[in-house]
Amino acid sequence: MSEVGTTVTRLTGRSARAVHAISGSVFAVELSDGTAAVAKRHPEPSAALAEAASLRWLAEGPVRVPGVLGSGAGWLVMDRVPAGRAGRAAAEAFGRGLAGLHATGAGAFGVAPPGGPADAWIGAAPMRNEPGPAWPAWYAEHRIRPYLRPAADAGLLDAAIFDRVCARIEDLAGPSEPPARLHGDLWSGNVLWADAEVWLIDPAAHGGHRETDLAMLALFGCPHLDRILAAYDEHAPLAPGWPARVPLHQLFPLLVHTVLFGGGYAGQAVAAARAALAG
Repeated sequence: MSEVGTTVTRLTGRSARAVHAISGSVFAVELSDGTAAVAKRHPEPSAALAEAASLRWLAEGPVRVPGVLGSGAGWLVMDRVPAGRAGRAAAEAFGRGLAGLHATGAGAFGVAPPGGPADAWIGAAPMRNEPGPAWPAWYAEHRIRPYLRPAADAGLLDAAIFDRVCARIEDLAGPSEPPARLHGDLWSGNVLWADAEVWLIDPAAHGGHRETDLAMLALFGCPHLDRILAAYDEHAPLAPGWPARVPLHQLFPLLVHTVLFGGGYAGQAVAAARAALAG
C-alpha cells in the first residue's frame, strides 16, 4: 500500500492518510484533508489519460461524475462516489440529466475528449477515436468492424451477417442527428446510485449517437430503466422508431464483449445483428 500512498501524494499534492484495496487495481484512499478518493491503476498509461479526459469532459454536463484529483504514469485519482440506493426520483432526474449531457454535443462523431488520446479504451479493449462526418459509415468502420475482425478470426462468429448490417447501415440508422457527447460505456455497472442522484464512472467518452448510450443502458439491465427512458424522451424526444434501432446500437458493446470474454457473447451479437436487419 505504500506505493499507492506515495503515488497519490505525488499526483494530488496531499498525503494519503489511509489506503484500502477495493480490487487488484482500485484503492479507496482517505487524503490528509479528509477527502474520500479512489486511486485506480491502469495497465496502459493511455487508458488513465483517456479516462481522466473523459471525466473532465463529461463534468461539463449536468450528470455527476467523479472529479479528477490527479493523474499520470498510468494512475488516476478521483473523488469517491457516496454509497446509496436506486430510487425512482433519482432515475427520472438521471434521464433528464443524460439528455442534457448528450445535448452538450461534440465536434464530430468519434471525436475524443479534449486532451484525450485518439487510441483510447473501452474497458480492457482498445477503442479508436477517429472523427467522421456521418454516423452510419463511422459506426460501421470504427465501432463494428474493429471488433468483428478479431472475433471472426478467432472463429467465435460468422462475419457475414454483420457485413450485411454494415452494407445496409444507411437505411438502418434512422434520421440524421448531430453528434452527442457520450459516456461511451454506459452499462448499469457504471451507473452508481447515491440516493438523490446518479453518478457515472468509468467512461469511454467520445462523440457519437445518443441512442448508443441508451441502448447500452438496456443491454445488461438497469434499475428503473423505464423511468430513465421516459424522462429522457420527455426532455429530449427521441426520433421515431428508436426502439427498433436498439439492437443496432448494441452491436458495438456486444462485439467488444465477444472479443474480451469469448463466445458466450457471440450468440447475443448475432441475434442483435438479425434484429437490426429485421428493423
